[in-house]
Amino acid sequence: MIIGIIGAMDEEVEILLSKMKLEKVQVKANMRFNSGKLYDSEIVVVRSGIGKVNAAICAQILIDDFNVDNIINVGVAGGTAEDIYPGDVVIANSLVQHDVDTSAFGDKIGQIPRMNTYDFKCDRDLIERAQMACKKIENIKNFTGRIVTGDQFICSTEKIKYLNREFNALACEMEGGSIAQVAYLNNIPFVIIRSISDNANNGASMDYKKFAPIAIRNSTEILKNMIMNLSQ
Repeated sequence: MIIGIIGAMDEEVEILLSKMKLEKVQVKANMRFNSGKLYDSEIVVVRSGIGKVNAAICAQILIDDFNVDNIINVGVAGGTAEDIYPGDVVIANSLVQHDVDTSAFGDKIGQIPRMNTYDFKCDRDLIERAQMACKKIENIKNFTGRIVTGDQFICSTEKIKYLNREFNALACEMEGGSIAQVAYLNNIPFVIIRSISDNANNGASMDYKKFAPIAIRNSTEILKNMIMNLSQ
C-alpha cells in the first residue's frame, strides 16, 4: 500500500521528512514529491501550495505517477460551527466547493454542473482511523462533518455564518474539496483533516505563533497514528 500525504504547510512536510526514510525526490509541476518509508509504510509526501488548482494538480499527479492507494490531506481551516474552537480538529465526512455557483441554471449552490454527486464523501474506513488517531492525543477535541472549500480567504463573520447555515459546514478552507473531487473521479479513498485556527462565528481566534505548533503537533501525531494503523 502506498499512502499519499498532501500537506498544507511547509512545517508539516518538514517534520514528516525528518522522520521518514527518504528514497527519492521528484519535482513535477513545481512540487516536490518525496517518496520513502515512514513507520514501515510506503508514503509519498508533498506540499501542494494554496488553492484548488494547485491541490487538484497535486492529487492527480499522486494518483497517475505514484500509484497511491489512498490520499490523506492535512492542514489548517477556519471554524464555521459555533462549538468549534482554535486547536480543535475537524475530520471531513464530505466536502462541497462553496464557491461553485450555477444557480442561474437551477443548480444548488455548490453543485458542480453535470457531476452525479453534490458532495464528495470521504472514505469511511479512513474517517474511523482518523477518529481513533485523534483519541490517542491528549487535550484534543475532534469533530466529524462537512468541510467546505473555495478559492477565497473568508474573514467575514456573515460569510462564515452563511457557510454554516447553507452547507451545514463545520469548517472552511481552500484545498480539500478539489482533492476530494479528484479522488472521487479516480475512485481513490481519501480523507481531509483540518486543525482549526479561528472561528468568526463565535469570535474565537488564536495568535498564529501560538497556533502553528499546536496545528503541526496535531497533524503530525494524527498522521503517525493513522500510518502505523494502516500498515498493520
